[in-house]
Amino acid sequence: MMEWGEILSSTEVIAAKGFPKNEIRHVTNNSGQVKEGSLFVAIAGLKVDGHNFINEAVAKNAAAIVIEDSRFASDEYPWVRVQNTRKALADLSNAVYGFPSARLNVIGVTGTNGKTTTTNLIATVLEDAGHKTGLIGTIHNRIGTEIIPVSHTTPEAHELCELFLTFVDKGASYAVMEVSSHALVLQRVRGTEFDVAVFTNLTQDHLDFHENMEKYLEAKGRLFSELGTKNKKQRRKFAIINNDDQYAGALTDMASVPVITYGIKNDADVKAESIEFKPQGVFFVLRYTNKVLPIQLKMTGLFNVYNALAAIAVGLIEGIPAEDLIASLERVNGIPGRFEKVEQGQEFTVIVDYSHTPDSLENCLRTARQLTDGRIITVFGCGGDRDRKKRPIMGEKAGRLSDFCVVTSDNPRSENPQAIIDEIIPGLKKTTKPDSFIEIVDRREAIYRAISEARPQDVVIIAGKGHETYQIIGTEIIPFDDRQVASEALRNRR
Repeated sequence: MMEWGEILSSTEVIAAKGFPKNEIRHVTNNSGQVKEGSLFVAIAGLKVDGHNFINEAVAKNAAAIVIEDSRFASDEYPWVRVQNTRKALADLSNAVYGFPSARLNVIGVTGTNGKTTTTNLIATVLEDAGHKTGLIGTIHNRIGTEIIPVSHTTPEAHELCELFLTFVDKGASYAVMEVSSHALVLQRVRGTEFDVAVFTNLTQDHLDFHENMEKYLEAKGRLFSELGTKNKKQRRKFAIINNDDQYAGALTDMASVPVITYGIKNDADVKAESIEFKPQGVFFVLRYTNKVLPIQLKMTGLFNVYNALAAIAVGLIEGIPAEDLIASLERVNGIPGRFEKVEQGQEFTVIVDYSHTPDSLENCLRTARQLTDGRIITVFGCGGDRDRKKRPIMGEKAGRLSDFCVVTSDNPRSENPQAIIDEIIPGLKKTTKPDSFIEIVDRREAIYRAISEARPQDVVIIAGKGHETYQIIGTEIIPFDDRQVASEALRNRR
């Protein structure tokens, strides 16, 4: 274990008083997680101020307290005052847990859409190549077949360090993780030494947090501008960028390491050509250097071609033969909640998808159109307490690309569900007729209605929640799984 002075030297300290009550073995910003040996870091968060929970942490025998607000410098407990407790949480966690990311090959994937599928595909090709791999993402965290619960797309800094340490202790050589823009801004990955950074795309989302696309791009760009700047490992670093995205050039300019590009439309180091959508998935020809190789994915959609290309680029950098990469990807049936079919023997197709941004909804609906000559019936809504600007845009996309829409609740959170729907409807009215959509606030009823409307050859898209097994209404988290509800509706119809 590190000495107290050595721990403090890892971050910028303004003042300190007293010594820890016991040896520091644990770091947290959650008073509910405090135990003997915990260093409690008080963060003034977006909703609550951790400084107000210091007494609870002290009562639970916290070893010492880290504060940002000088009013909480007290003679009743040992404390350390820093300029920014978010940064300190990351710095101190890395110090206490022994900089665990330096003992792994860390691959970070960022972008608005595609992070979950891409990280899962990367983990698959690494594991098939014999590398024990830890996965951190939206659906779950895991190492091998062991599942570890998830709270954020990217965990808080101390949780991330603990995960890395778990991976190391269990013999992993790689960690593959989704890196959200929130995590980059809120210092959750500060101190993590990434070896490969992957960019999928950048489209409108999270503007309630970032305010505008320029700040959103700046947030994503931190992963690339900081790559290779503070190295404990000897290996080379790489940036892998989707060269078809409008922001590819900006991110390439930000990167201070070699850049590998992938794409379909523009010139790229790793490229897909001759794409064909088939009932069993999507076929394309992979071209890189002087090699041309065919691939038949079981997953469909142009977006999955991009996801596969990103995973191939990572695999090639990590020295995995292209033929082995293709064999791995061709075995993947799909990712939970990502264009996932619900089958109950019906004569039409039902698909549950996580698409909750304008771009991802458009991609999902365009892919559905390639699968059928029948109608597309779309169930969708928008999340509460999130970017309101995208609501009419989502309506516009759904109206243009669907034959019939059922507008419903997503996770309304603290907002009035009908008020959210009211902000979606103007977009729908721009692109479709009044008799081509209905409003049903209750999501279960909406799914039942969409399935009751379906005829042979139609495709029902249930968009927005994907793998999620809950719905957030007010402050209540209610069990709700689109896949289960769709299955119930199909059985009842039958």
